[in-house]
Amino acid sequence: MTDFEYVGTELELFAEVHNWKSYWAQRIRPFISGDVLEVGAGIGANTRFLSFGTDGRWVCLEPDPRLFSQLTKKLEEEASNEQRHEAICGTLTNLGVDQSFNTILYIDVLEHIEDDREELQLASTHLRPKGRIIVLSPAHQSLFTPFDTAIGHFRRYNQRMLRDLSPQGLLLEKLLYLDSAGLVLSTANLLFLRQAMPTKAQLAIWDKWVIPVSRALDKCLCNSVGKSIVGIWQKIG
Repeated sequence: MTDFEYVGTELELFAEVHNWKSYWAQRIRPFISGDVLEVGAGIGANTRFLSFGTDGRWVCLEPDPRLFSQLTKKLEEEASNEQRHEAICGTLTNLGVDQSFNTILYIDVLEHIEDDREELQLASTHLRPKGRIIVLSPAHQSLFTPFDTAIGHFRRYNQRMLRDLSPQGLLLEKLLYLDSAGLVLSTANLLFLRQAMPTKAQLAIWDKWVIPVSRALDKCLCNSVGKSIVGIWQKIG
């Protein structure tokens, strides 16, 4: 166990945005293969959206003991013979040097890590040849609001920032934005509401009505704008 304590309180609230989770999971699932490490797995709300259909080892890494307890309980409740999940309480520094993976995931996690460059470089040492690091994060520092501060974000990302983070020995394979329609709502919150936390009703409206619009609009805009960003790197060799 570690003494890390997650400052955010939004995980349970966002656990129910199934349309959004299904959308980004659909976009990154083709790049997930083999044995997987999910860094900052939280309460396991994303795991089932991503691990469906995979057959490798799936390790959930979570440093907060309280969240880790919820995570292990959830994994036990959803356990199946088709998927082998493991849970480790800690960070990359708690993994043995012999622990290696085909895919390492950071789903709304990297923005919570102060030294993101060092984090990705360390992650690359646990990546097998041709393996991938996949990052999903909130986009655009100009949209940084009290909500970001309240849940422990150090930053939001744009394409240039993720390019500059490319770990040594990895090539940036894909870089795209998601949720172009949601970008309008985030801008409105920045200019008018400046909420520290969205309400459950607001999230339900966004998930039910805005995400389907973004699915169509993102295609038309070739994923050139959006309130979230995805970066995918592949290890050379």
